[in-house]
Amino acid sequence: MSPDLHSFVFLLSVALILLTPGPTNTLLALAGLGLGLRRALPLLAFELAGYLISISSWGLLLAPVQLQFPWIATLVKVAGSCYLAWTAVKVWRDAKLLQTPQQRTITPKVLFVATLLNPKGLLFALVIFPPHTFEVLQSYALTMAAFACLLVPVGALWIGLGHALNNRHLRFINPRKIQQVSAVALGMFSAFIAWAAFR
Repeated sequence: MSPDLHSFVFLLSVALILLTPGPTNTLLALAGLGLGLRRALPLLAFELAGYLISISSWGLLLAPVQLQFPWIATLVKVAGSCYLAWTAVKVWRDAKLLQTPQQRTITPKVLFVATLLNPKGLLFALVIFPPHTFEVLQSYALTMAAFACLLVPVGALWIGLGHALNNRHLRFINPRKIQQVSAVALGMFSAFIAWAAFR
C-alpha cells in the first residue's frame, strides 16, 4: 500500500470513528442543546485534551505494559463504564430542569473525563494510528495534528446538531425527550463497554 493510500485510510478511519455516536458525541450534542452553539464550541478544547491524553497514555505507556498485564485494559473499560452510567443518571435527572432557571449544562470537566475514559482512545492508539506514531516525535506530532484537524469540525457538527434541536422550525421536537433519549444512549454505551470489558 502506497504512503498516500495509507494516509487516506488513516484519515478516513479517524473521521468515521469520530463521527460515530458515542458518549463524547452525545455530551457535545447535549451541550449544543443546553448552551447554544457559541457557548458550547469551547468544549472542543476539552474533548481534544481528553483524547490526546488518553491516546498518548495508551500508546506511550500502557500499550507495552498491557501485553504483560491485560487486566489494565479491562480496568480502564470498567472505570469508563461506571463513569458513563453515573453521567447517564445525571443527564436523565437534569432533563426536567431544561429551560428552567435551575437548568444544568454539560461542564468542561464532565466532557473531559468522559472523553478521557472513552474506549475510542484505546482504539485510536492501538489500532488506527500508524505503528510508528509513538516511536518518533515528528511522527507523533504530525499524527496528533491531523487528528486534531479532524476532531474540531466533527465535534462542531455534533454541537451544531444539538443546537439545531432548539430551532423554532423544529419546535415539534421536545428537548427534554431528546435529553432523556441521550441519557438512555449513554446508559447503553456504559453497558456495552462493561460487556466488552469481560468478553
